[in-house]
Amino acid sequence: MLSKNQIKIITSLKHKKYRIELQLFVAEGIKGVNEFLNSKSKLEKLFCTEDVYSSFKKFDPQIISETELSKISGLTTPNKVLGLFKIPEIAKIDEKGLILVLDDINDPGNLGTIIRLSDWFGVKQLVCSNNTVDCYNPKVVQATMGSLVRIPITYCDLKEFLKHTELPIYGAVMDGENVYSMDLEQNAILVMGNESNGISQKITSLINTEITIPRYSKKTITESLNVATATAILLNEFRRIKFIQK
Repeated sequence: MLSKNQIKIITSLKHKKYRIELQLFVAEGIKGVNEFLNSKSKLEKLFCTEDVYSSFKKFDPQIISETELSKISGLTTPNKVLGLFKIPEIAKIDEKGLILVLDDINDPGNLGTIIRLSDWFGVKQLVCSNNTVDCYNPKVVQATMGSLVRIPITYCDLKEFLKHTELPIYGAVMDGENVYSMDLEQNAILVMGNESNGISQKITSLINTEITIPRYSKKTITESLNVATATAILLNEFRRIKFIQK
């Protein structure tokens, strides 16, 4: 049976303040939890319902009821297992390969999707501004579907990082050069901006090459693409160029 203190601790991890204080985050669902269990992530405590106990027994889980799981789950429909994991040490930035930089991304769903895209397209590292949503936010963790274990993520002062890098810096903007007509570098940085405001002025001034995804429809009144959608298209283009060059 869950204690009141366990419920209090687990539910508190919905808030960044307590994740930082306790250095813990929550992962839920069989697939997502298994990704963390099969990685270098450090397990603090595992909870599961009796019907899936045999699948997790080597991790010494605490068996709880569906009702108890609903008290600690952040999901509308709780999914059998919940794990508490240690937040890893901050990844050191390795300036090789393709690095994706996020300038104040606010939506957890967008960040989660971007982490999955980074995993799919083999992004070397994800570098986030200090104001970007926390990658250990439960909604982000859930949206990554386990990809979080494979992508090194660093939060830092983007201006300082970009000022001192020797890599070429591409920035996604509305009126840049058509990305489909470019020969993109593979050891490079791609900057994606905030959902509402795009890349901030202090970061725009450090970009070497502004790129855009051309709009082909003459009838659409859509102002811009969703940032995760735009990230998918641009990462695909970077990798398409790499494939052609092989």
